[in-house]
Amino acid sequence: MSENQVPATTPLSHSDTAQARIEELRAMRQQIPNFVFPASPRARRTLSNAASVSPQFIELTVKAVKNSVSLVRGGGLQESERRDLASFADAYEVLAGELEALAQFVRHSVIAARNKIGSDALLTYALAQRLAKRAETADLAPLVRELRDALGRRRKSKAQPDTTPVPEPPVPATAKK
Repeated sequence: MSENQVPATTPLSHSDTAQARIEELRAMRQQIPNFVFPASPRARRTLSNAASVSPQFIELTVKAVKNSVSLVRGGGLQESERRDLASFADAYEVLAGELEALAQFVRHSVIAARNKIGSDALLTYALAQRLAKRAETADLAPLVRELRDALGRRRKSKAQPDTTPVPEPPVPATAKK
């Protein structure tokens, strides 16, 4: 190899590039302040009630605590903490929306890719079905049966009469003699 030649590199597989994106997303967790994992599957539901109070309600409680000594309590949030958390919530809600949109677009891209390969496979199947009926390509018949079984779709047979026995209505006891 001469000095000016660059060694050929093997392109990364889709699995490798997807894994790299997963690692990047997981690294983002460390960069998000106040990032919390849910403690249980129902954690969001238990947080939602208090999390949904309006900013006006929060502001009124802040003023009330400032103006009434009886409402001051130990362990409550300081005004700077409260404002920082509100700022965090407002800013990162936008990021959450973007990430959810990205997830939807990635899922759509996955479905589009599966649609493309599925459509191609169905077209090949349809062609094989037609060709298997011809004498010169009848050797495709076993493949068509295998493809039909692998597809798992069954045609509904022509309407068959319902052979379920119909029970006779009970005869009233007074009708019997």
